Amino acid sequence: MQKTAGILLFRKKNKEFEYFLVHPGGPFWKNKDTGAWSVPKGEFDDDEEPLAAARREFEEETGIRVDGNFIELTPVRQKSGKVIYAWGCEGDLDHTIIQSNTISIEWPPRTGRFIEIPEVDKGGWFSYATAKEKMIPGQLPILEELRQLIQK
Repeated sequence: MQKTAGILLFRKKNKEFEYFLVHPGGPFWKNKDTGAWSVPKGEFDDDEEPLAAARREFEEETGIRVDGNFIELTPVRQKSGKVIYAWGCEGDLDHTIIQSNTISIEWPPRTGRFIEIPEVDKGGWFSYATAKEKMIPGQLPILEELRQLIQK
């Protein structure tokens, strides 16, 4: 079973909560916006603690280390069978200065040619309503649960 771990950063601005999401890099995602943004996350192995993996992945995808009080959220099983372990964390960062690691992908698919791309090409802060539109649909339960927990 494939497992990923991530952190959904949130902040309160002008009495409203905002959520930090990232947009995947590369040619496949280049012109996609609605339903394309994600919690900063990535895969981990059985020998790595999920929260440690989430913190590592956040830093790899943004270049920024996140620390604080982590709110454990219910794992989400995707249609593919992949499970996402996620935590909410209150914090702030300048989304214009994020710097992602790079990965190698085969592009175009099945050609044997590989290109180097940033794993994430941009990040942004979004209101709840906008985050719901922009987020990959399978990750919406993460946003919904965090919103309920922080608005109490």
